[in-house]
Amino acid sequence: MQKFVSLILKFTMLYIAGSAVASPEMVRKYNCTACHSEDKKKYGPPYQQIALRYADDAAAAEKLAKKIKSGGAGAWGNTPMPPQTRVTDEDALAIAQYILSVK
Repeated sequence: MQKFVSLILKFTMLYIAGSAVASPEMVRKYNCTACHSEDKKKYGPPYQQIALRYADDAAAAEKLAKKIKSGGAGAWGNTPMPPQTRVTDEDALAIAQYILSVK
């Protein structure tokens, strides 16, 4: 019985960890692709430019996650990014990590 409970706990932890894995599916889930793409400017900057700008910043993922949640304007031009309030903190961090991984 103890092995069974341990196995269930491990699968649960893997599921939880897997739900916040940085991936292209996460940016599609929250429709980030309506304004952003990996390599071409749309309304907002491409992920490649964002990753390049923050390449040397160790706290970049946390900064971008906050910006995803709160929105912003002026950092990339005149087009504002509205706050993405329906994105969870965990998912915002995963999205930021994905964006920073795009080369």
